[in-house]
Amino acid sequence: MANSDPIHVGVLFSTSGATATIERSQAFATFFAISEINAAGGIHGRELVPIYYDPQGIPRQYQAFAERMIRDDKVNVIFGCYMSSTRKAVIPVVEKWRKLLFYPTPYEGFEFSPHVIYTGAAPNQNSAQLADYMTRHFGARIYLVGSDYIYPYESNRIMSDFILEVPGGKKLAERYLPLDATEKDFIPIVRDIKAKAPDFVFSTVVGKATRMLYQAYADIGMDAAKIPIASLTTCEAEVAEMGRRIAAGHITSAPYFQSIGSERNQACLRNFRQQFGDEIEPNMCWEAAYFQAQLFAEAMREAGDDSYEALLPRLLGREYQALQGRVAINPANHHTRLNPRLGRVNEQGMFDIIAESAAGGVTPDPYLVTHTGEEWNSLQYLPETMHG
Repeated sequence: MANSDPIHVGVLFSTSGATATIERSQAFATFFAISEINAAGGIHGRELVPIYYDPQGIPRQYQAFAERMIRDDKVNVIFGCYMSSTRKAVIPVVEKWRKLLFYPTPYEGFEFSPHVIYTGAAPNQNSAQLADYMTRHFGARIYLVGSDYIYPYESNRIMSDFILEVPGGKKLAERYLPLDATEKDFIPIVRDIKAKAPDFVFSTVVGKATRMLYQAYADIGMDAAKIPIASLTTCEAEVAEMGRRIAAGHITSAPYFQSIGSERNQACLRNFRQQFGDEIEPNMCWEAAYFQAQLFAEAMREAGDDSYEALLPRLLGREYQALQGRVAINPANHHTRLNPRLGRVNEQGMFDIIAESAAGGVTPDPYLVTHTGEEWNSLQYLPETMHG
């Protein structure tokens, strides 16, 4: 007789705390994907049931909840984590119990765990393209500002390496602020930016502090058309928080923007809003959280089981038609082939796509083994749709 028991999966994103805006979008993308999977008959008639806890952005709570999900809730697969500090807290747990973590967030690279599937961008899928575009169009004198944890430090190191390879490349300053920074913490930083007059600012500020940086930047009179803030993390969710007047003209590198014109993407956005309303702004992390759950379901249908040993061989090499385009899990490093793009915020508060990778996307190279621009940068520059 066929097994009709529900399949429990862990969902481990924060809906409170400093990074709640983005993590809520990842949680709800996961719930949305699960609802679609169940509406289509589940997995061989078995319903997917999410087991959810709110770790409040605190690494030790991600670790404790991951342990609880596996030990008490009998979960084999966890969809979760935004910050690198929280991913690093969960990895020892899934490795110890031989379970699987799906991680839908761009991150600093230089990591491999056989128990993680990485569906966000590695540095050769966002940092490389951003460095190339910004130095070509604005110049190579850069000011770096980030939040005080692993990802910004490593991303700034990588961006500095790219910039210093460019003729005239210069790092003017590198500043960090706590995740719970306040409005006043940004005032001396934007004053220093104004005094040093870089060609562009590279931001790895995340969470609630993102709005504060961009607000302070606008308040001091910096012109985004001439000296934009370039980011790997500022997406539609932060733009909605800060407002289009403050956001217009700034640039982000990501595989996904809401403005991708495909009918598949636009239909999915309509369905999501119909189900969850307008409170959550879909973004690059939302899209990765959505497609990884769908990809998991496809692999489990083939495997017939969600145990690590059964599922992993069905995941490695698997392709999926995501909203950003075709993606594939690289069997060698568990990272995902993605479709890099650059977007610039327009006067309506949405991203105009100003560059995108050639068809087929970019193979993940999390250790940046291939290190010359021409080899990994396949961006096609599109006509600018906003001028200062």
